[in-house]
Amino acid sequence: MAKLENSTKNMVLSLTAITLVVGALLGLVNAVTKEPIEQAKANKQSAAISAVVPGEGNEISKGEIVTSSNGEEAVVFSVTNNGQLIGKAIRAVSKNGFGGKITVMFGFDAEGNILGYSVLDCSNETPGLGAKMPDWFQKGQKGDVIGKNPGKNNMHVSKDGGEVDAITAATISSRAFLDALAQAYGVFSGSEVVTTSASQQAVAEEVAAPCEEACDGCPKAEKEESCHNEN
Repeated sequence: MAKLENSTKNMVLSLTAITLVVGALLGLVNAVTKEPIEQAKANKQSAAISAVVPGEGNEISKGEIVTSSNGEEAVVFSVTNNGQLIGKAIRAVSKNGFGGKITVMFGFDAEGNILGYSVLDCSNETPGLGAKMPDWFQKGQKGDVIGKNPGKNNMHVSKDGGEVDAITAATISSRAFLDALAQAYGVFSGSEVVTTSASQQAVAEEVAAPCEEACDGCPKAEKEESCHNEN
């Protein structure tokens, strides 16, 4: 019986020692990698903003959290050059994607014309269909929105009487993209309420990596195409 108790005690001590060592190692790894990770996030953020509001020597303000008209948080970055406002980069969310939320960074010049966009998250959209949005609406593409002004142009899909060609067989995803655009422009117009929560402000320091189009042939594709064609 004494031998059994001794074995149990040794096992507990061994597990405790292992736990302490592993915890110390994890803490060390976190300390070593924290700064590079934060720097990587900052670099992604700068790259996304520079992509939608291009220009040499631009200065980017700290992100400001606002609430868009759909209740989702948006982040506003003012871009200046020699003290003059060049435009704004606005990260907005639509809740109406085929698979849920999508997040897009839009760039506007001082008059509200669209300078560019970068899709930050469309991971829930159908591979090969809705996941085409990173390219579909770019300059020179079929759904080109660059240079248009949401305050002047009818930024709806042509199926809804607008002037934007939807992604083939992905009308729902296209509507979500344009909804995100509408949310961003609403923020640009200055009608939303600024929030000041420290935890919310932290969100402004992070920008997700641009989504990558997944492989074709996903079983979900046929379902989305059918659903889109009904809408």
